[in-house]
Amino acid sequence: MFDTMTITKAAGALIGSLLALLLLFWAATGLYHVGPPGGADHGEGEEVAQAYSIPVENAGGGEAEAEEEIDFEALMAAADPAAGERVFGKCRSCHKLDGSDGIGPHLNGVMGRAVASVSGFAYSDPMVAHADEAPEWTPEAMQVFLADPRGVVSGTKMTFAGLPEAEDRANLIAYLQEQP
Repeated sequence: MFDTMTITKAAGALIGSLLALLLLFWAATGLYHVGPPGGADHGEGEEVAQAYSIPVENAGGGEAEAEEEIDFEALMAAADPAAGERVFGKCRSCHKLDGSDGIGPHLNGVMGRAVASVSGFAYSDPMVAHADEAPEWTPEAMQVFLADPRGVVSGTKMTFAGLPEAEDRANLIAYLQEQP
């Protein structure tokens, strides 16, 4: 049925086809390379010379400017602690309100407490250094931190992306202010 020569021919055809595909792939990659010049595919952050550039004027009114226009004091006056309790559900996986530490430090009594001051909790060095910039958790300091934790304290162990909605931050802060 199958002799040695038939198996050798079949294997040769398969290997020859794979070799032809490999050579075609190599030639196509050389012709249609996408990425920085020199073949460095891992050059993140490297400046690549462009053939031309299109000047774009900043139209303004972006997300950052809209965030600055928010009157946080008015939001705090209208904040709903019950809504803040629902927002705290996002924090509950790492923080507790019973005085015990989880992945993160406990948050009962956090408002007015010194930054990175829970004894026995191993804070990251950047968070300890942040205590020099903002020594106490005030509503203003908390709302800035909750908007972008990694942007405010670069290198923090906190992996939470933040709360983009100012109303959510105000409600959460109102809820945390009620916690003894």
